[in-house]
Amino acid sequence: MTSIIIGNASILLYDSIAIGFTSQKLDNEIGTHVSHIQINSEGYNDNKVIGNKIDNPELVEKQLLNIPFVANYSPRIITFGMVTSAENSSGARLVGINPDKESRITSIKSLIVKGEYVGNISDILIGTDMAEKLNADIGDKIVMIAAAVDGSVQSELFRVCGIFRSSSSEFNKNYVYVHIEAADIMLKMDKAVTQFALVIDNTENTLYYKKTITNVLGQEYEIFTYADLLPLLIVYVDLAKQIMIILYIIIGIAILFGIINTMLMSVFERIQEIGVLMSVGMRNNKIFLMIVQEAFLLGTLGTLIGMIIGLAFYYYFASTGIDLSSFSESLESFGIGTLIYPILDQTIILRSLIIMPLTTVIGAIYPAIKAIKLQPTEAMRYI
Repeated sequence: MTSIIIGNASILLYDSIAIGFTSQKLDNEIGTHVSHIQINSEGYNDNKVIGNKIDNPELVEKQLLNIPFVANYSPRIITFGMVTSAENSSGARLVGINPDKESRITSIKSLIVKGEYVGNISDILIGTDMAEKLNADIGDKIVMIAAAVDGSVQSELFRVCGIFRSSSSEFNKNYVYVHIEAADIMLKMDKAVTQFALVIDNTENTLYYKKTITNVLGQEYEIFTYADLLPLLIVYVDLAKQIMIILYIIIGIAILFGIINTMLMSVFERIQEIGVLMSVGMRNNKIFLMIVQEAFLLGTLGTLIGMIIGLAFYYYFASTGIDLSSFSESLESFGIGTLIYPILDQTIILRSLIIMPLTTVIGAIYPAIKAIKLQPTEAMRYI
C-alpha cells in the first residue's frame, strides 16, 4: 500500500507538472507573437519578404469583423533588418504594430520591464538581450535599416521607449516593435500589411475556424494555425504525452510485481484457513474472488490516499509555482519561464483512479490461481 500511495501521488504530480511545462511553452509562443491564427498573402510563409504583402487590408478587416469566433485581430508589418546603436549593431526582426490592437492578442505590453509601450511614431520597443547587445537604454536613439517594397534600402531613427523580457532569450534578442505607421512610411508599404494575427474564442475548433476563414477570404490568402506554425512544438507536446504513458507502464509494472509478491505471501500465510474454507464447501470461484477483492481494496485505498497527497502537493505548487530560477538561462533558451505551474485535467484524474486498482487486480490473479489449486486435505495440514 505504501508503494501504491507513493507511486500514485508521484505520478499525479509529475503528470501535472509535465503538462504544465509543455502548455507553458506553447502558451508562451502563442501569446508572445504567433497568436492562434495568422493570415498572410499567398506564398509569404515560404518567402518572408516585404514584397509578399496584403494590399487590401481594409477588405480583410471588414470580413474579420463579421466572423463571430474572431475575438481580436491585429495587422502587422514584418520584415528583417538591422538595428544600429552608437556602440554596436544587430540583426533584428522588425514588427510594425497597431499598439492598441496588438495588446489584445499578445503579451508584449505586459512583458515590459523598463519604460513604456509603443505610443509615438518614433518609438521602438526592444528586448532585454537586444538592449544589452546594443548597450541601449530608455531614451537612447537607434537606427533601423531594412529593404523597402521597391528594393531600396531605407533607414529610420527611433527612440527606445521600452524594454521587454519574455521567457525566450531568442525572442528577446531578435524582435523589435515600432508603430505600424512608422513601418509603413519607412518601408513604403502604401497602407499594405504583411500579416493579420488573430485570437479566437475556442482553440479546440482551430481547424474548423481555419476552413471557415479560408472560405470567407478566398484562396489568395494563406491561413495558418499555431499548429501549422509550430510543428516541432506540437510534436514535443505529443511526445511528452507518450512519455507519460511509458512512465505509467513502468510504474505499473513495478507495482504489479509488488502486488504479486504481497498477495503470494498472503496466500501462503493463510493456506490452512483456505483449506478449511475448501473443506466446508466454499467454491473455488469464491476463494478466487476473495483474494482479488482483497487486492482491489488494497489498490483502491492506496490510490485514494495517494491521490489526496498528490492533490495537496498539486494545489500548493499550482498557487505558488515551482521555482526553477537556478536554471533560468537554460529555461529561457528553451522558451520557458522560471516558474512552472502544474496543470491538472480530467485525463490525469481518470488515469490515477483506474491504473493502480487495475494493476493490483491483475497482480492478484496469479496468487489467486495458486490458492484455488491447493488440495484441502494438504492445505489443512500445512505448517
